[in-house]
Amino acid sequence: MTPVSNTTPPTILLIGHGMVGQRFLEALAERGITGRSRVVVLCEEPRAAYDRVRLTSYFEGRTPDELSMTEPDFMAKHGIELHLGDPAEHIDRATKTVTARSGLTVTYDTLVLATGSYPFVPPVPGKDAEGCFVYRTIEDLLAIEAYAAGARTGAVVGGGLLGLEAAGALQGLGLDTHIVEFAPRLMPVQVDEGGGAALLRTITDMGLTVHTGTGTQEILTSDSDGTDTVTGMRLSDGSDIATDLVVFSAGVRPRDALARDCGLLVGERGGITVDEQCRTSDPDVYAIGECAQAADGRVYGLVAPGYEMALTAAATIDDDQHAFTGADLSTKLKLLGVDVASFGDAHGTAEGCLDVVYSDSRSGTYKKLVVAPDGVLLGGILVGDADAYGMLRPLTGSVPPISPEQLVLPAGAGAPVQLGPSSLPDDAVICSCHNVTKKAIAACATLPEVKKCTKAGTGCGSCVKVIGQLLPQSGDKGLCGCFPFTRSELYEIVRTLRLTTHAELLDKHGREGARGGDGCEVCKPTVASILASIPGHGHILDGEQAALQDTNDHFLANIQKNGSYSIVPRIPGGEITPEKLIVIGEVARDFNLYTKITGGQRIDLFGARVEQLPLIWTRLVDAGFESGHAYGKALRTVKSCVGQTWCRYGVQDSVRMAIDLELRYRGLRAPHKLKSAVSGCQRECAEAQSKDFGVIATANGWNLYVGGNGGANPRHADLLAKDLSDAELIRLIDRFLMFYIRTADRLERTAPWLDRIEGGLEHVRDVVVHDSLGICAELEALMAAHVAHYRDEWAETINDPERLARFVSFVNAPDVPDPTVQFVPERDQIKPDLPLLTLDAPRPLEGSSAR
Repeated sequence: MTPVSNTTPPTILLIGHGMVGQRFLEALAERGITGRSRVVVLCEEPRAAYDRVRLTSYFEGRTPDELSMTEPDFMAKHGIELHLGDPAEHIDRATKTVTARSGLTVTYDTLVLATGSYPFVPPVPGKDAEGCFVYRTIEDLLAIEAYAAGARTGAVVGGGLLGLEAAGALQGLGLDTHIVEFAPRLMPVQVDEGGGAALLRTITDMGLTVHTGTGTQEILTSDSDGTDTVTGMRLSDGSDIATDLVVFSAGVRPRDALARDCGLLVGERGGITVDEQCRTSDPDVYAIGECAQAADGRVYGLVAPGYEMALTAAATIDDDQHAFTGADLSTKLKLLGVDVASFGDAHGTAEGCLDVVYSDSRSGTYKKLVVAPDGVLLGGILVGDADAYGMLRPLTGSVPPISPEQLVLPAGAGAPVQLGPSSLPDDAVICSCHNVTKKAIAACATLPEVKKCTKAGTGCGSCVKVIGQLLPQSGDKGLCGCFPFTRSELYEIVRTLRLTTHAELLDKHGREGARGGDGCEVCKPTVASILASIPGHGHILDGEQAALQDTNDHFLANIQKNGSYSIVPRIPGGEITPEKLIVIGEVARDFNLYTKITGGQRIDLFGARVEQLPLIWTRLVDAGFESGHAYGKALRTVKSCVGQTWCRYGVQDSVRMAIDLELRYRGLRAPHKLKSAVSGCQRECAEAQSKDFGVIATANGWNLYVGGNGGANPRHADLLAKDLSDAELIRLIDRFLMFYIRTADRLERTAPWLDRIEGGLEHVRDVVVHDSLGICAELEALMAAHVAHYRDEWAETINDPERLARFVSFVNAPDVPDPTVQFVPERDQIKPDLPLLTLDAPRPLEGSSAR
């Protein structure tokens, strides 16, 4: 750093405040440089640094503030001068000054360029027409969202990482979506032909139209009041696509114009040339991130290398020895709901390398490992199932302790040996975003401590699972790194001490390193469920509760793979009047929703946008419906047969009992979803013995079965008690459910809970039937309180303006949803005029005498 005077602190000027720029500021603060220097930041965007990696999550309900990467008091705490919406326009290296758009002139001692990159837009006719966008900033997303309100079809130019994210966003906005990729496969940089084929199958199954091996030749337009407006695309193969909106996502280019204009050395193909200390051709000027061409001649387009460059520049400014010599280009993403990962020499360019491939076209799974002849793992590609990424990437460059075949085969298909994090060497890099090794992580005690001390797990998040497995267990069965208690212990703490917020619980009973923090992705929804399962804690969208919920509970509806939502009104016992059926039909017709009768005797309505949910709920609530809680870890349905009222075999009124049970336990929050059924006789038409709690009628009353589940490991329910009266049946179900809620682990259904709990069924019978622990009166009181406090979440939401404020798709026009929005359904409604499937008459075998 060039010294100035003894009294004037040196000035460090940062141009650009994206993810890499913010990491540079944090590195300065960590080294104490901000305390002895003046630090000034010129930021082009109107907002401080935000998480561009998770940009698309804006369309999943995250607000721009939730994407922010800058703590509210960070700038003030470290005395950093941040100028938003005021980009640098000229650098004068002779006078060491930078002039911003506003006219502000800053004299620097050290200048750091973190200007990032800009989207490449192919030079095709019509590219500047109204309806053409790029996909790079939050402002881009806001513009796309607003324009999509009047569109029916969208097209994305580019089938790479951002292109697929953009396509998912357009589909989520209700547009019929096309993807145009010049290469012969999607994601050509990350995946090979096999991985591209698996990805293509999965994405086309989602309803997107993919055009590979063809380019965009022209954007077709029409003149609307003197403005060229997009009407379609012409492809290089001669075909046309009718579209109202085009998003260009065909790659990025380094933003190096400022550097060129002031005479800094720039690479032949773009990027500000830097050495291993990230210094440019001017020793007082540094360049980091996507605008820089590293000493190895590469321009890195990932955030992890940018972070490493930021640390290198900060260290060099602090006269510390540090060098950036290259970076890991591994990536793991979830695109359109599909896991995709690549690492190391994914395309097998090393001489003599061998491939080990597992492919399952039915499930859309593709796994390929590239190994050297001596068994060293060189790289790999994972599509559809990337769970092993966190283990495989750190093993790259070494010989794995088990064979490559066992590494790619799914569990139960010849892979009996499971590879654990303990197999990794100490110098294995677990977090590639922040270059954190296994040894550094193992030195910490909790996940919050890991995040605070090393920043591992705060980037893309793909390493969090492995980090959790590396942390010292020492018999600790705590819920997560934030709490030393199990879920059931936390339940008792919350209930006994009458705590009402996650923050209060964390501050008073969290691990020492986690107190004062925000919690994690494990404890937040778990504590939210605990709070909601204890009567009297208010609506789940009030106060802190709303921030803890996952997407489904956040919007009281089930998010579907295309970004729309499904709505399931409660129909207790499956009983419904013609008038209510008509209302459901009218709602489905008016909002163009796909309808399906579920296995639980309800009607599911698919394809609603966020802002439509309250409108639909209002119609349904006015007709006497309420939330069916299909979005929550709560009671779903109580299925029933018609019982003795209609059936000649029925011995009890199963419909009445099913309705009574569903109305009693509706809205009951639990560790996992709950399903039930009531059969009117031993013929078991309602399939009660496959439910969490099921009831079968007998001539003497009711038999109660518990602990049955479907899923990957089906379990038949066990008989808990028999020949019960109505009152006895309800009393035992009350006790059983409350005992389960109090003692189960997070996301543990009744079947695995019953198998896990010490003493199994006999212990549960002793507790809930014979009151061996003396808690039955307490369990009954808790259920009585639940019944007394029940309120329909839909009805309470539509009658509260503050709660309704979250249900908007267009933040720039929250009060005026555009009536021109059109939604293309996932599937057409059934067409009765289609011809029936027919089979040709069998042909006689050749040479036979059949007539």
